[in-house]
Amino acid sequence: MAKLSPEQIGAVLAELPGWRQEGDALVKEFRFKTFREAMAFVNAVADLARRLRHHPEIVINYNQVRLSLTTHDEGGITEKDTEFARQVETSELAQGRPPEE
Repeated sequence: MAKLSPEQIGAVLAELPGWRQEGDALVKEFRFKTFREAMAFVNAVADLARRLRHHPEIVINYNQVRLSLTTHDEGGITEKDTEFARQVETSELAQGRPPEE
């Protein structure tokens, strides 16, 4: 799977609220009311990662979760990463989540 061009990445980011490019990764921070809600989100992301066979970098800081997506084998952002981000945004993972601050 080939890396996406800067134009392709820009088009995808226009569809994904709150996501941005940092170097060779797509990144988004999520904030929750409680640690328990943040961990429930992380567990749901882990299930998605298993299904897609693509694993994000996840950083947890109490009620804040940072997801970072890149395809290491390709050295940057590919359709695997954009598909993962889309599924996070359009699935039950996004349901009931407080807005990011």
